[in-house]
Amino acid sequence: MMDLEIPDKTHDESRQGEALVLEPVAGKNNGRKLYIESYGCAMNFSDSEIVASILAEQGFETTADHSLADVIFINTCSIRENAEQRVRNRLKEFTVAKVKNPGLVVGVLGCMAERLKSKFLEEEKLVDVVVGPDAYRNLPELIDQVDSGQKAVNVLLSREETYADISPVRLNSNGINAFVSIMRGCDNMCSFCVVPFTRGRERSRDPKSIIAECTDLFNKGYREVTLLGQNVDSYKWKASSESEVLGSESNENADTTSESTTNFANLLELVALINPDLRVRFSTSHPKDITDDVLYTINQYENICNYIHLPVQSGNSRILEMMNRTYDREWYINRIDAIRRIIPDCAVSTDVITGFCSETDEEHYDTVTMMDYVKYDFAYMFKYSERPGTLAAKRYADDIPEEIKQKRLAQIVAKQQEYSFYRMQARIGKIEKVLIEGYSKKSDKDYCGRSDQNAMVIFPVGDNYKPGEYVNVLIEKTTSATLIGVVVE
Repeated sequence: MMDLEIPDKTHDESRQGEALVLEPVAGKNNGRKLYIESYGCAMNFSDSEIVASILAEQGFETTADHSLADVIFINTCSIRENAEQRVRNRLKEFTVAKVKNPGLVVGVLGCMAERLKSKFLEEEKLVDVVVGPDAYRNLPELIDQVDSGQKAVNVLLSREETYADISPVRLNSNGINAFVSIMRGCDNMCSFCVVPFTRGRERSRDPKSIIAECTDLFNKGYREVTLLGQNVDSYKWKASSESEVLGSESNENADTTSESTTNFANLLELVALINPDLRVRFSTSHPKDITDDVLYTINQYENICNYIHLPVQSGNSRILEMMNRTYDREWYINRIDAIRRIIPDCAVSTDVITGFCSETDEEHYDTVTMMDYVKYDFAYMFKYSERPGTLAAKRYADDIPEEIKQKRLAQIVAKQQEYSFYRMQARIGKIEKVLIEGYSKKSDKDYCGRSDQNAMVIFPVGDNYKPGEYVNVLIEKTTSATLIGVVVE
């Protein structure tokens, strides 16, 4: 079995820069190879699947070796400064490939593309194509434009584009878990965040297309879907005719604003009803929008996982107001209390930013006491990094010294390690239903999979079960991030 080291990291970076590979589309090979790697959030990785699908239809084959590629794309993130620096460094590494193959097309996709379009074309002479998140359908034409000797740019944002009609090719997939985008963009204007400027206004996908995609995934053997959106709780689809209405007849707890509107509680139920063996997760919720209806729906269906990611960012009301989070400390605690009341066994994770503009020691301590109150299962923790173009960058001075930011972050990380271990220890002696995802990273004698509460579970390989199946695991010991046990009948 694995060792019991307690991980010391503020964020899971395991997928950053991952190169994505898919099976060729029969009969469509145009002789050109695509290399695409992704940075940032799950939405970016989901978008890379859309990009690969669009270009696969044009005959491109993917490769995991950029030196063999005819087209190189980096799908980028603008949330954190270090992500941008990593992308710039990565572009420099592609210079050698460009020298060897002058016809190589190099492109920047995603959030950085929208925000830094002129800089990429002017400063990074290597870059040929700059494409924003709403313009991926235009990629074949943009590549043709580069082939004819021109630079190509499309960073226009859309009020309608959801890529609902594109069936994403699942890249580097285990055939068990899949991301399904239910909406794009964001209408929240958090002062520290660039997403509204890089991904545009909020728009929801037609629920019929979401149900069709999830049903197709289940029929192909997938057993878990994660519904993705910048703020899933604000999902809303208003049908243009009665024939488009979905889910108005089934969930007595779900409150629709009208008979022709599908909200997130309705959508969750519709996906859960596809099949009891299809596990349903979602990310990310917003404290101002998560409703009791959503919580009751989670509690009603066993296959909707008892796990909610609810970013707090700060435990202090003044800082939350400066962040333009549109809730205060009391409101957030009210939502936590509702989760504990309606879904008693629900795991809760969060995001925390330390050292925001003008944050005092006392205000930082409010974040510490919030962590004491909630006792989060997991957390993604960052020190504040000013992003150009955001409201905070325009309105506030980034005036907390770096050493104080780091000290506060270290305190938060230590506090979270304490509570992660506490939450894991509470699972010892319990039986967890686990969806087997594959072999553990450390041994081919152990399987790994996630519990209902999204904890990684490690247990010995057996002859009677295999990846893609559910097993009951008796938890015998833990780390702060992993449950360890044995399969029981």
